[in-house]
Amino acid sequence: MGISLEAVGFCLYVIRDAFAGAMKFYFASFHLDVLWFSPDFVAIACIVLFLKRSIVDNGSMLGLLVFAQICISLAIGFFFLDSATALASSIKMIFPLFVGFCFADRNLADYPKSLAVVTGTLYLTLFGIFLSKYWSMPWVGFKYESFGATREAQRLWWSFAEQRLAGFAADSTMAAYFILVAFVMTSIRRSIPWCLVVGGMSIYAIRLTTNKTAMGVLVIYVVALLFVRALPDEKRLNTLRRLTIWSFASILVPIALILLLTGVDLAPGQRGFFFSIQDRINNSWQMPFVYLSQLMPIGIVTGCGVGCFNYPQQLFSNLRDLWVPVDNFYIGTYVMFGFPFVIFMWMVFRSMLIVTDVYKLSLVFVTNIFTITVLSYGPATGLLVIALGFSEVFSKRATALFQTGKREGVVPSETRLSTG
Repeated sequence: MGISLEAVGFCLYVIRDAFAGAMKFYFASFHLDVLWFSPDFVAIACIVLFLKRSIVDNGSMLGLLVFAQICISLAIGFFFLDSATALASSIKMIFPLFVGFCFADRNLADYPKSLAVVTGTLYLTLFGIFLSKYWSMPWVGFKYESFGATREAQRLWWSFAEQRLAGFAADSTMAAYFILVAFVMTSIRRSIPWCLVVGGMSIYAIRLTTNKTAMGVLVIYVVALLFVRALPDEKRLNTLRRLTIWSFASILVPIALILLLTGVDLAPGQRGFFFSIQDRINNSWQMPFVYLSQLMPIGIVTGCGVGCFNYPQQLFSNLRDLWVPVDNFYIGTYVMFGFPFVIFMWMVFRSMLIVTDVYKLSLVFVTNIFTITVLSYGPATGLLVIALGFSEVFSKRATALFQTGKREGVVPSETRLSTG
């Protein structure tokens, strides 16, 4: 496959976000700040490409409804946040979604150049983490302005007595995320020895970032990878699909924890992993709904619009005092889009039955677990990767399944799912 618009957008987002600390520093130093927005310019073109492929070519009513819902939610968000700057930030925040959606009807194995960029990102991110352990990067603490708000290219964070290393990224969480995602996408076509050696290095590097979520998810993925690889060839893809489908059960984890452990002191006298979970149970996952019921009760159903309880509200709205970090992708997205998001996710869940791309299934499996405690709207690549995994919901086969209800010729049989 030649160069495609979605591949260019994907690579630009990956490169920008994985090396955001270094790039922000040098872009500002050489007065090239406009280059920071180059992925967003490509993403705008991807919006048109998405509309053409999903609605015109595939005849997907879902594609039309999703685009309309995003536009409606942007309007609701402008009404809720009452800030033109917040609206501009919200529009920019949603751009990567369309880059990911453009991968419908396409297998990532057909993008070898993009996969090479991902592999290079993995190796360079690992190198940056190990280097930052012994050398202070020049962009640590460097401040810059974005949409009138002051930010740091890379903050100096500490977890207890350990510095949270970030390498070339903007912060340690982003560095850990790119190690996780880049390893997943690279490991699919690598040997078991490579997976064990580089996987061990990746787990240690994430340990240096002190990101417990990414480290735990990577361990789970490596175990799942070894399990699937141990099966006969003809059973691997079906097993991976089952694991991916079951990973959607992670959506219920926050609900279960809220019902069972609200108000329970999980970490008396200490601040660590259990304290972090306790804070999410009592605040991060619940308070947006409390504030929403006070400010805009109908928003419990309609959502409060793109940008609410996300960084546009935190940075640019008069409601910044009511902002809380919503550390869960599904809760955070429901807060913005409301009940229509539930319908969309039901369609995504059904579309997993017809996905045959190992890359997409693996990414959905990993991101479903990862986003239990992470919002994943920043960096932008986080949202892009999720949208890429969900993209088959707009494919020709999914459209035929949803709009005709016929499974014959749409849902693959056991024999057609075999893979070498």
